[in-house]
Amino acid sequence: MMKRENELYGRASVPAYPEEEQHALIDALPQFVWIIRPDGSVAYANKRWRNYSNLLSNYSRTQEGFQAGHHDGSLNIQGRSRTLSSIGSSSEKETWLQNLHPEDKERILALESQAFATGDSYEFEYRLREEGSGAYCWFLSRGIPLRNETGEIALWVRTCTNIDEQKRTEESLIQSQERVNSLMNSSLIGIFIAEGNEIVDANATFLRMAGYTQEDLYQRDVRWATMTRPPVSSFSQQAYQEVVAHHCTTPFETELVRKDGSHLPVLMGGVAFHDQTLQGVGFVLDNSARQELEQRKDAFLGMASHELKTPLASLKLQTQLLRKKLRKQDLPNVDVVCVRMETQLNAIIRLVDELLDLSRIQAGKLEYAHEMVDLNEMLKEVVDILQHMQTAHTIVVHHATSPVFVVGDRDRLAQVVLNVLSNAIKYAPDAPLIDVALNTEAEAVTISVHDQGIGISRELHGKIFERFYRAVPLQQRAFPGLGMGLYIVAEIVKHHGGTIQVESESGKGSTFHITFPLAA
Repeated sequence: MMKRENELYGRASVPAYPEEEQHALIDALPQFVWIIRPDGSVAYANKRWRNYSNLLSNYSRTQEGFQAGHHDGSLNIQGRSRTLSSIGSSSEKETWLQNLHPEDKERILALESQAFATGDSYEFEYRLREEGSGAYCWFLSRGIPLRNETGEIALWVRTCTNIDEQKRTEESLIQSQERVNSLMNSSLIGIFIAEGNEIVDANATFLRMAGYTQEDLYQRDVRWATMTRPPVSSFSQQAYQEVVAHHCTTPFETELVRKDGSHLPVLMGGVAFHDQTLQGVGFVLDNSARQELEQRKDAFLGMASHELKTPLASLKLQTQLLRKKLRKQDLPNVDVVCVRMETQLNAIIRLVDELLDLSRIQAGKLEYAHEMVDLNEMLKEVVDILQHMQTAHTIVVHHATSPVFVVGDRDRLAQVVLNVLSNAIKYAPDAPLIDVALNTEAEAVTISVHDQGIGISRELHGKIFERFYRAVPLQQRAFPGLGMGLYIVAEIVKHHGGTIQVESESGKGSTFHITFPLAA
C-alpha cells in the first residue's frame, strides 16, 4: 500500500490550482486534514480540526502545565531540522499531546519519528479526547508525503478519521467471540452445531457424552438421526417441529444414543436458523445423576409406602374394634372421639396410597382394569360418600339424563373425581357451594367441577399437574398436602385417553374440566 502511494506521488509537484480552492476542498472533508511543510510547520489545517482544537484547548487548560520541551525533538531530514510532530504550531502541538491518551503517547511519537526518518507513508491508531464529553475515542491517522520533481518531500498530507464506533464494534465482537469460546470450552454443557441431519461441529464435552471423537466429526460420521431413540423418538420429533416453527425449543428430557449403542439421559434444548437447510445450535446437559437420584427417591417412596401400608391397615382395624367395645360401656363422647381418630387415620392411609400410586406410576406398574363404566352412576356414588363426610360444603350435581359409558378402571376413575372434589372443598373453606356438571357430546363426555375458592394464578396453570408442585406456598399451613394428587389424576386421565384442564384466576375460584372419550 505504502509503495503504491509513493509511486503515485513520487514525481508529483505541489498542485497548481489556487490555494483558496484547495482550502475549500479540504474544509469540506469530514476528517481532520493538515498540509504540513517539510520543516514540520502547518501550511494549512482544515476547519474541522480548528473547531475541534479549540474545544480540546478548553480541556487542556484544566490540566497541569505542560512542558513542551520534554516532548520536543528534531530529525535532520534532507539537511533540514523538523519537529517530531507534524501538528504544527507549539500551542496546537501541546493541545494535541495533552489530550492524547497517556498509554498511546510513547508509541505514537516513535512511529512519527520513524515516518519522518524514512519519508514513507504511515497509518496508525490512537485515542484522543472527545470534543463533547472529554472521554477518549479512537482515531485513525494517515500521512502521505508529496515529492517534487527531484524526489524531495515538498509537503505532507495528514488525515485523521474518527473510528471510535468501528473500534467499539470490533471490541464487542472480540468479547462475544471470547464468551462463545468460553462456552464451547465448557466442561459442563455439551454444545453441537447441526446442518440438517449432520452435526458439523461440537465441543469436547458433547463428543465425550456421545462417545464420538474429533476424527468422527472431521469425517462427517456424526449424524443426529442415529443419536435419538429409537431411531427418532416422538419427543425429539416434537422438539424438532417446535424448532422449525419457533426457531427454538424449551428444554426437554430425552436419551442420547451413544456411538456404542448405550443410552445417556440428557436435558436438551436448542435454537435454529432457517436457510437453504435447517441449521441449529444444540445444548446438552448430562442428566444421568439426576435421573439416578429420582429413581432412588421413587424406590424409597415405594418401599416406605409399602412398609407403612400393613401397620396402618392393622391400626385401622384395631380402632374399629376399640370403638365397638367402648360403645358397650356407654361412655360419653365415644363416637365423637373415635370418628376423629378414624378421620385422621383415613387421611394417613390416603397419603400412603398416593405415595404408593406415585411410585407405581414412575415405575410404569400402575395397574388398570378395562370395563364398561357408567360415569353418571359412579359420579353419584362418589358425591354421596364425600357429602356424607364433608357436611360443611354442599355439592350440587347436574347429572346426565341417561347412562354415560366409558371404558376404563372404575376405581381409578372414581379416584380422579374424588381427588378433584376434595381439592375443591379444601381450597374453598369460605365458599360452601361446589358445582359439578356432566356434559356429553358426540364422542366425548366432560366432568366439570367448579368452586368459588382462592383460585390459581394463570402462570401456574401448567405447573399444578407436576409431581410435588403446590400452587399454595408451604408457609400456608391452612392447606396441607404434598402436591401428588393432581399429578396422579393427570396420569390416570391420560391413561384413559382423556384430558384435564383448568380455568382459574387468583381469588375468583377454579373450574376443572375432565374429558374422556365415550365408549363405542
